[in-house]
Amino acid sequence: MPPSLQNNSDNNRLLFLQDVLDSGALQQAARMLNALRPAEVAHLLESLPLPQREIVWELLDDTTDGEILLQVTDEVRDDLISRMDSAELVAATAGLDTDDLADLVKELPRHITWEVLDSLDQQHRERLETVLAYPEESAGGLMNVDTVTVRAEVTLDVVQRYLRHIGEHVPRDTDKVFVVNRDHRYLGVLHLSTILTHDLDDSVAEVMSLDMQPIPAHWSKREVANRFEQHDLISAPVVDENGRLLGRITIDDVVDVIREEGEHQFMGQAGLSEDEDMFAPVMVSAKRRALWLGVNLLTAFLASWVIRQFEATLDQIVALAVLMPIVASMGGIAGTQTLTLAIRGLALGQLSHKNARWLLAKELAVGTINSAIWAVVVGVAAGLWFNDSSIALLIAAAMTINLIFAALAGAILPIALEKLGIDPALAGGVLLTTVTDVVGFLAFLGLATIYLL
Repeated sequence: MPPSLQNNSDNNRLLFLQDVLDSGALQQAARMLNALRPAEVAHLLESLPLPQREIVWELLDDTTDGEILLQVTDEVRDDLISRMDSAELVAATAGLDTDDLADLVKELPRHITWEVLDSLDQQHRERLETVLAYPEESAGGLMNVDTVTVRAEVTLDVVQRYLRHIGEHVPRDTDKVFVVNRDHRYLGVLHLSTILTHDLDDSVAEVMSLDMQPIPAHWSKREVANRFEQHDLISAPVVDENGRLLGRITIDDVVDVIREEGEHQFMGQAGLSEDEDMFAPVMVSAKRRALWLGVNLLTAFLASWVIRQFEATLDQIVALAVLMPIVASMGGIAGTQTLTLAIRGLALGQLSHKNARWLLAKELAVGTINSAIWAVVVGVAAGLWFNDSSIALLIAAAMTINLIFAALAGAILPIALEKLGIDPALAGGVLLTTVTDVVGFLAFLGLATIYLL
């Protein structure tokens, strides 16, 4: 058996921890767990069934509770918070950076939030209130107000001595200091590398960089992530509407945003939240999933109602019932491809109402080409299978219609849903399936009723 959980892959670490817990060696498990980083512990907690999660949470050092709570998903965090008393919750917030503290207090009961605010000195309370004043999904809600600022008129020697003076109080991930005027308006940045490589008698104004544009506090997290990706940033300044420096955003926060966005897109395709707890209580999970199952059932009834309208046609031509799923399935796949592309474009800020027509035209062209190719393939296969040229022409025509409509729906639905304030990642798939099923069945059975009976 390996001596610790460190240096193992996530899967091996989990298996080893479960073996230790099963053996009852709780002291050994506690030593191993408290040697890990908070993010590693958070991953283990999310991977454990509720009884084992409760045991592990009790084994952890109280000094790391706050950082661990920040790393777990919202649903797991709520479960862990419910196991803690007021004193433990207040203690968990001690020592957290302002942006992390803001994230955590939003999840705490209101009376605990007031206790946390009361435990802070005036300066830290004002900093926390500055972050809490902005929506959670905005740059202001993401930023950390702990920054290092200097004036443009001072020399690099003064800056160096200032940095030495504050020493260990320099915020983490500081790769640059921000230059401001007397009104605290943002002017530019001074990279640490510049401080080290230039003459100490040079003024900040002479060597500062003016290239970095600040991030407005009202920007969304998505816009922030795009800025960091496009400019390869480690940190960036955040300003208010008057250009005054409020704080900074660092790459570690942006990585979390990107991860959350990716999980949201992936989980949303199944109608699930990115914060879904894999080991949540059965009734909690059943209740949450019931909503989308109900929505899907309504759309399925709609498709069934369409089929019911052509019952006489199906009774006379059994081959139609055999071939019907092919038309709907091909339309569903084609539509999903376009839908996924459009949702990704919205997430990355690449798709807007101004270029949506170009995407629509392009996807219609792609759908037309693919419909022509696969209509021929399916038509020939169906004709040979049932030895009926009429069936072949019929399914080929229905396939063409459905693939073109699927492309149209896949491009339009995400934009329309976003304008209505509905998350395309959650609702897009269900609605697209409805469109492709209904159009596919209607085209196939409608054409059959007209031309074969």
